[in-house]
This record gives sequence, C-alpha cells and structure tokens, in this order.
Amino acid sequence: MRLFRRGEGASTLDLLVAGLGNPGREYAATRHNVGWLVADVLAARHGGSWRSKFSGRLAEVRLGDLRLALLEPETYMNESGRSIGAAARFFKVDPGALLVVHDDVDLDEGRLQARLGGGLAGHNGLRSIAQALGGQEFRRLRIGVGRPGRGDRRSLADYVLSPFDPTVDVDALVSRAADAVETMAVEGLEAAQQRFN
Repeated sequence: MRLFRRGEGASTLDLLVAGLGNPGREYAATRHNVGWLVADVLAARHGGSWRSKFSGRLAEVRLGDLRLALLEPETYMNESGRSIGAAARFFKVDPGALLVVHDDVDLDEGRLQARLGGGLAGHNGLRSIAQALGGQEFRRLRIGVGRPGRGDRRSLADYVLSPFDPTVDVDALVSRAADAVETMAVEGLEAAQQRFN
C-alpha cells in the first residue's frame, strides 16, 4: 500500500518512524526509551546504519518496495517535536505518514496499541510533537509500561525512567512492537490493530 503519490512535491518516503527516548547511557534500558529500542531492532533487521541528522539519529531502510526512515530524536523527550518536525519537513511527510513509537503508562505492561491520533495523556514527547506538527493526527504505536504497583512510592517520572521489571521479557516485547511497525507500514493501520491491539 502506497502512502504517497509519486511526483512533484511528493515525499520520497513511505513512512517516517520516530522512536522516542532520551540520550545518555543512564536512560538506555528504561521504560521511557522503549521507542528507541524498537527503532534499533528495525534498523538491525533491515540493514540500516545510523547517522546524525535532525538533532537525532537517522537510518533509512527498505521494507520490500517501501522506503522508511527511522528516527531517534536526541533532544530529550520533552523536545522530541524539534527533531521530528525537522525530519517531517525535510522528507515532506504529512502527519498521517508519521508513526511515533512510545511508552504509555495507561496501558498494561507489555500491551501494544496501534492508533491514529488521540489525546496526549500527559506525555511530554507527544505534546512536543503535536506542537511542532500543528496537530495530533499522526500514527502511534503505544507500548504499555504500566504504572507503579501497590506500595511502590516512586513518582511516575521516576518509574518510567527506571528499567523494566525482571519479569518482563523486554526483547520479546520490543520484537513484537517492531513486527507491529512493519505490519503498519506494509498492510496499514487496521491490519496492525487487528493483529496487535
């Protein structure tokens, strides 16, 4: 399924996939960086090599006939829109051809949800992106990280900036999320929703 008509002013990309996270070794394996983990898996699967661009890391890959750009903003979560907005303008992608992969505390740990648009749910990365794009109608893959359990006194911010519990198979979760991104790119949003939501 082609997302774009080829021709004058059309995008050279079929999908811009932005995995959200924070730069720095201390954040690498945290819940908040699960979007980066998914982008890393997609780059590895499809032979993408990272380079610095758009205040982040960019890898361009092919998925069959489709051309995807993977972006990991290195602006810190709260400024993700600065990086993603620059990439979207450069590649001339409209918001519907942007897929943002991010952690979500309102979904149970390990649950996935593909959707188009929706609220920002207090997620500062999503807020920054919506401001940069002038709207919220972009595709999302929400990756559930849950909330602190009973008796856990950590703030929500401390919780998302900590590693997944040892009981969570992070590799399997990230791999399944990468499968969902591929399904969304090749077969569309509805197919991904039916298979992964």
